[in-house]
Amino acid sequence: MEQPGGPLAGVRVVELAGIGPGPFAAMLLGDLGADVVRVDRPQGSPLAGDPAHDLTNRNKRSVMVDLKAPDGPATVLDLAARADLLIEGYRPGVAERLGVGPQQCLARNPALVYGRMTGWGQSGPLAATAGHDIGYTALTGVLGMIGPTDGPPAIPANLLGDYAGGSLYLVVGLLAALQHARATGTGQVVDAAIVDGTAHLATLFWGLLAEGRWQDRRGGNLLDGGAPCYAVYQASDGGWFAVGALEPQFYTEFARLLELPPDAPAQYDATRWPELRALIATRFASRTAAEWTAVFAGSDACVAPVLTLRQAAADPHLTARGTYLTRGGVTQPAPAPRFSATPGALRRPPAHPGADTSEVARDWGVPALNCVDNAVERKS
Repeated sequence: MEQPGGPLAGVRVVELAGIGPGPFAAMLLGDLGADVVRVDRPQGSPLAGDPAHDLTNRNKRSVMVDLKAPDGPATVLDLAARADLLIEGYRPGVAERLGVGPQQCLARNPALVYGRMTGWGQSGPLAATAGHDIGYTALTGVLGMIGPTDGPPAIPANLLGDYAGGSLYLVVGLLAALQHARATGTGQVVDAAIVDGTAHLATLFWGLLAEGRWQDRRGGNLLDGGAPCYAVYQASDGGWFAVGALEPQFYTEFARLLELPPDAPAQYDATRWPELRALIATRFASRTAAEWTAVFAGSDACVAPVLTLRQAAADPHLTARGTYLTRGGVTQPAPAPRFSATPGALRRPPAHPGADTSEVARDWGVPALNCVDNAVERKS
């Protein structure tokens, strides 16, 4: 029987407000139907913009709690006592000092899964130091894999570390631990360090390195832009195309549509890769982006235009799938992945700090929550 609200309907999540990967992880849980309550601080974040446009706070409700007030920690512990999952992204030791660390929370709720989102992890020489995505990916060797041989490492926004190596691994850990908690009644702490997750993403390449099929430098391998059949090329009007014609049958189709000459270097003759790359680049530079889009449309040549965010939202394929949705005048990615029986949905716009205190107090049965919030509002 279909359950409304997504596959995580009924799962309660407490998110201690932070920035970056923690909020995104909580958003993903909310997209999948979890009841996410974000605990915002009265002072807010120095990086905060318009709450209405903070899409990582969609599908959440917000309460405002001053953790430095005498009754602040007790309020969070009351929420934790009623939750299945908790997410915090403080530096190691901060949650403990505030009185809402794992020991305090698990004492109130032994089945709680306590998720800790950090860059360096809870232990190690760098654990207490500041950091950001670019440093985490750099130290794990992953940033050094990206970019041309004769240029600097390329920065893939903060997608690779914060969100792939951080948020997604935290969610996997939380859901795995939730399964264990429901089976045994015993919760635990999930230490999701971005350096660990990012390193784990590169597992395939460690195997290739050991086998001698991967050079420990960027721009010289099959999947890092070293191979001409897996690279980006520019059309005559400046548009870019991503070529991923790895398999021989797809490369044959690519070469045919690109009209490479019969005497072109072989696809995997690495000694002639510079020559082949120059030849492919010359062919792409002979036509506009629109012309090449028409040439490769519907083919198995594995060629795609490199789009901007706004162009992606208008792409025919992504439009047909509903990959992007518009709510409240804001275009944004739809919940993912998709479920046949319990689909996720955009149930709520981004939560405004403290706006849902009374509602959460009623639904979660925490009567003191409203009093704390009103006290904060009177002081502000």
